[in-house]
Parts: sequence; C-alpha cells; structure tokens
Amino acid sequence: MTHPQQAVPAPDELVRRHATQGATLMVILHAIQDEVGYVPPAVVPALARALSLSRAEVHGVITYYHHFRSEPPARVTVQLCRAEACRSMGTEALAQHVEGHTGCKFDNGHHTETELESVFCLGQCALSPSMMINGELYAKVTPQKFDRLYADARARTNAGTEETA
Repeated sequence: MTHPQQAVPAPDELVRRHATQGATLMVILHAIQDEVGYVPPAVVPALARALSLSRAEVHGVITYYHHFRSEPPARVTVQLCRAEACRSMGTEALAQHVEGHTGCKFDNGHHTETELESVFCLGQCALSPSMMINGELYAKVTPQKFDRLYADARARTNAGTEETA
C-alpha cells in the first residue's frame, strides 16, 4: 500500500494496471484500494470508461460498500468487533477504553492520526473480543493489550513517515 505521504499513480495508470481482461469492478476496486489505501475519486471516470459503465454505477459501488474509502486512511485504523460474541466478552467496555486512550470516537470519520471503526464479526468469536489494527487481526484483546498494540502501530507508522521525509 502506498504510504499517505507518497504520490498516488495517475488514475488511468491505476485502471490500466488493474483492469485486466475479465476483472470485475469489485476486483479492480479491491486491487486499487490494496495498492494505494483508498479509491481516489479521480479514478471513477477512468474505471467507467474501461468497463463501459456510467460514473454513477462506479460511484454507487464505491459508496455502497463500507469497505471502500474515497480518501486516504488514517495512520492507524482500529476495527473493533461489536457483534454478539464479542459484546458478551466485554467489547463495549473495551470500546470505551479505546476511545478514551485515542481521543477519537467510533464511526465518527477519522483524523489523519487514528480512525476507529465498528465491524460486525472478524471470525474470532471463540477468542473475543477481537480487533484489527492496520489490517492485522488480534484476539482476546484487553485494555492493556490494546495500549501496547496501539503504541506499536503508531511507532511503525511514525517510522514509515520519517523514512519518506
């Protein structure tokens, strides 16, 4: 994934790279987001042309699916499972701790530093509560474990920023 400080390839280049024969819109959108961290709005017209779709159709898919984002992600993205199994194992208390520790609120957009997202099932029901931090899955998360994981994630993203500066 492109670091937030790095230049994003031109829209036509992104589409050319990922719109291989037989690739569906969903596959292409996932590939673009995997490469640059989000689907730049400027890529919509190029995708529409390449797939013989309207801009509205492409935009509709991007905005319908919660997974896709149209702006660069925060440096640290925390996705906390809020489904029943995790709720029964204390995820709501953990959510309050996470909000207090980060100074952010769940599902309230993001700052450049941290974004908190509620998700509903990470497939770790027997190991709840579970969360993902920057795409890495963690289970049996306690407030203390979260504090360590979050500090590590921030240190890694800060190190990446210093390398590109």
